[in-house]
Amino acid sequence: MGKLDKIGADSEAGTPHIFWHASQVTAETRLHHVGQHAATVWLTGLSGAGKSTLACALERRLIADGRMAYVLDGDNLRHHLNRDLGFSPTDRQENIRRSAEVARLMNDAGLIVICAFISPLRSDRAMARDIIGEDNFVETYVSTPGAVCEERDPKGLYKKARAGLIPEFTGISAPYEVPLEPAMSLDTGELSLELACDRLFQHLSHRFL
Repeated sequence: MGKLDKIGADSEAGTPHIFWHASQVTAETRLHHVGQHAATVWLTGLSGAGKSTLACALERRLIADGRMAYVLDGDNLRHHLNRDLGFSPTDRQENIRRSAEVARLMNDAGLIVICAFISPLRSDRAMARDIIGEDNFVETYVSTPGAVCEERDPKGLYKKARAGLIPEFTGISAPYEVPLEPAMSLDTGELSLELACDRLFQHLSHRFL
């Protein structure tokens, strides 16, 4: 049973009046049309590590190279799709689940998706990997140290967290679980934005472009 067949079977078993409607356009046709393999670059790291900045730089680099790419930023999705979610462990998990489902659909369309999410728990990142698919998932640890992130504090969040104004803040009052085997690890405290972007672009070139 193929992946889409399994999804259809699971949907039918759980909700008998909902069925998976398969596209008549194959993955091979999309690959020929867009000239790239779909991928999801999952940038994970502390707040202030440089995930969103790196995501936007990579998107510009890919577009300039004639590729189809789009950034899914955690804060942006919380303005719309995930606006009903808070920051409890359950809500954060649901935030990752929904976002991964969006990335999977965009991958089905042939796009390279660049996700910028703190996603502090290994179990949540593993869930995202399962949803998106092992072959398409590029876990990238933006490993900038907490001290550097806090010194930057571009949104003033660390200051508020230290003052007790933000409960369960990753790196202060909530844990961050470092990826064990990321595809890449990039410390923006040591690497320039240009160099970090170039390394990630070269990795994608070898695997997907």
